[in-house]
Amino acid sequence: MRPFIVKQLDYDLTPVAGLALVGHHLNRLAPVFKQLDDALPVRNGVANSDILRSYLGLLVQGKSDFDAIENFRGDAFFKQALGIKLLPSSPTLRQRMDARADELFDFLPTLIETLLYGARVDYGVLPCGWLALDVDTFAMNNGGTAKDGVGRTYTGVDGYCPLAAYLGSHGFCLELALRPGVQHSASETQFNFERVIPMAQRLSAAGPKAPILARLDSGFDSAALMREIESYNRAGVPQLDWLIKWNPRTTNVAALAERLEADATTLWEHPRAGKRVTLWEQALEIEGIERPLRRVLRLTERTIDAQGQLLIEPKLTLDGWTTSLSAKQFDGKAIIALYADHGTHEQFHSEFKTDLDLERLPSGKFSTNYLVCELAALAMNILRLMGQAGLLGSDAPVRHAAKRRRIKTVMQELIYRAGRLIEHGRRIILGLGANDRAAKAFQRLHGELLTSC
Repeated sequence: MRPFIVKQLDYDLTPVAGLALVGHHLNRLAPVFKQLDDALPVRNGVANSDILRSYLGLLVQGKSDFDAIENFRGDAFFKQALGIKLLPSSPTLRQRMDARADELFDFLPTLIETLLYGARVDYGVLPCGWLALDVDTFAMNNGGTAKDGVGRTYTGVDGYCPLAAYLGSHGFCLELALRPGVQHSASETQFNFERVIPMAQRLSAAGPKAPILARLDSGFDSAALMREIESYNRAGVPQLDWLIKWNPRTTNVAALAERLEADATTLWEHPRAGKRVTLWEQALEIEGIERPLRRVLRLTERTIDAQGQLLIEPKLTLDGWTTSLSAKQFDGKAIIALYADHGTHEQFHSEFKTDLDLERLPSGKFSTNYLVCELAALAMNILRLMGQAGLLGSDAPVRHAAKRRRIKTVMQELIYRAGRLIEHGRRIILGLGANDRAAKAFQRLHGELLTSC
């Protein structure tokens, strides 16, 4: 075996040629970046739009640490690809985001909506014809730190509990709102709805033109939140329905089971030995909501567990789902299946924490970390768009068939591409390797984005 000879060449190479594709998406946001710079002018130094562009360039590579920007100082390709005029140093990036996080945050919802509004997005409409809006909180473990807002989360770790809102079954994030670890899911959620629901309605009207189904877990089981969601049903906007897991709270499950057992009309199903299930519905009235509502309830009794062990006493499990969906269109089993599909969004949470490296947030300041989370939502949407357009066609690198690609896959196949930067005849050429299996998909996607910008 002949040994390699390692040497540094005298021409520019980049290991992240896919940033050229990210740059095209950022070009679509140029009007919003201009508004940002006009509203928050800088007398000298790095413009605020360049601060956001630079950090987004890190996030789409799965880097969240401010110091990672130092690896691109003097890198002509990084600046050229992302449209950056002046690249900030690590201290400048950190200090500017610390100082102006609250002001910069105001532009993030507009950036997210502009990106999705201007693209031909396949959000992933449910088979029933509704467009899902999945809202949930999840835990970020930041234990062992003294960061602002870190507290004991519902999972038993010290950290944050951000609220995420995803439109469609393909995981486009409308908001990733950072919250202190001790904050309850339903607390202050109406303020998130004020941004997220109208944005979802506008995007649905511009795209699939489908009614929206908001799905939330039992942490959001609140009459006040149901009234808040219902208030967005107005003429001229897509219909908004909702499906919320019921919280039994202090319900006496044993007494309920006795009543159902004594009722001759109760229908029991026996999916296996030692397990029986009954399903029924209740009409529901909530003050301030005029249209009919209902609650689907399910009681499960187990006398033998899944491993075949006989139980001394029957194990009773009561579940319920409150919804505005019509019984004519969705029976009880359909409602349960719709909510079960809500669990898909847990995959999107993990992509934030692992693929984008945001399990432990980079700053000690709460407002800065909040801005980082919102920028991560924008970065996720850019990568999701790239994955849809570039990794599902016949010319894509060989992968198993799928309706969407994980963010990590998009990074591996489209962002982490080796390229050579060549300047010739007033042109800038990004050369890909002769053995690059993603080259065809990369070139096609680049041409499509270049044409649409």
